[in-house]
Amino acid sequence: MSTGLIAIIGFVSLFGLMLLRVPVGMAMGLVGVTGFGYVVGGLPALKMVGQTSMRTVANYNFGIIPMFLLMGAIVSASGISRELFRAANTFVGHLRGGLGIATIGACAAFAAISGSSVATAATFATVAYPEMRAYRYPQAFSTGVIAAGGTLGAMFPPSTVLAVYGLITEQDIGKLFIAGILPGILAVSMYMATIAIIGFLRPDYLPAGVRSTAAERLQALREVWAPLLLFLFVIGGLYGGLFTPTEAGGMGAGGAFLISVARRRLSPGQMLQSLLHATRTAAAVFTVLIGALLFGYFLTVTQTPQHVTSFLTSLGLGRYGVLALIMLMYLVLGCLMDALAMIILTVPIIFPVVSALGFDPIWFGVIIVMTVELGLIHPPVGMNVFVIKTVVPEVSFVTIFSGVLPFIVTDILRLIILIAFPIIATYLPSHM
Repeated sequence: MSTGLIAIIGFVSLFGLMLLRVPVGMAMGLVGVTGFGYVVGGLPALKMVGQTSMRTVANYNFGIIPMFLLMGAIVSASGISRELFRAANTFVGHLRGGLGIATIGACAAFAAISGSSVATAATFATVAYPEMRAYRYPQAFSTGVIAAGGTLGAMFPPSTVLAVYGLITEQDIGKLFIAGILPGILAVSMYMATIAIIGFLRPDYLPAGVRSTAAERLQALREVWAPLLLFLFVIGGLYGGLFTPTEAGGMGAGGAFLISVARRRLSPGQMLQSLLHATRTAAAVFTVLIGALLFGYFLTVTQTPQHVTSFLTSLGLGRYGVLALIMLMYLVLGCLMDALAMIILTVPIIFPVVSALGFDPIWFGVIIVMTVELGLIHPPVGMNVFVIKTVVPEVSFVTIFSGVLPFIVTDILRLIILIAFPIIATYLPSHM
């Protein structure tokens, strides 16, 4: 049996296991070890399991993942999300669609210190949705804004997805974090513009809130010094070269803890829950990482990356035609698995293609993360949509997806802009 046919059987088996609800990490590990054992031998495959697991959990660079997860868990437990939403609402809540704009702004700020799209969506489904419904905002718009705002979690540093991409491709994680800032700001601006356009075209659809006084705005600003300080501390330290990305994770978690304790926003019980949540999430991420590495060894012995590179570059589509094909693949995969699993599974195969085509790896990381995040809200299946449905069970999937559609159009337009003007993603990293 040829290695190409073995690889195809491996992929079919992998997707079959995922359709049977086998966890992604377990499915990749099982297929990887079985396929590697078939090609190389059973004993080397068994040795590979132990060595890969030990190297992964003991790898210093991978320490960035649990540390940033812990920082996000502490931030969520300390109630910062509500403060961010209130602060944004005092400035724009009086505008038509202002609560939606405030939600996008608060999602961006929260994402910048949590790094998780799903956590951002779940948090603001609890915080912002009741407020928007109280002001008679339509269900579709309210849930659509929250689902779209949740995708910002992967763009702003510290982004777990960007960190994993950097670890897999051996790119500078600090540069990847910085590269996401300007595209993230562009995303926030375009989401806000989308809401403003909807309010202008349909004035009866989005109500306006009550204008806040100057004193209320000043008080709201005083309450958001903590997340601003934490963000500047972590990103400033990275950009200024004071600490490495892994050290930044530890400093961020420690900073979040000290700030929360100083503000008396973190009880011992909440701290314990934060530790447990971060540990569970990190364990899940490392399971997927180990499974992906085992599957990657199987791909290596079957020379799948080389075959895929040769195939795509021989299609005659040109650089951007191949890029469009890759992005289309990610949109389809977004209907089957979460963002992190997609990155871990596909990047080892796709990255050699990108390198052969001469694309900047930092820019490509931002593009792919944006495409993957679009999959979180893209019908027929979107992870953020499922999260919001879980938090707000009275809203149907059809309603949420109808509210998300304008933001999907915005995301596609944003991708086109970033492809046409790669300097948006590469400008800041080039000055590090």
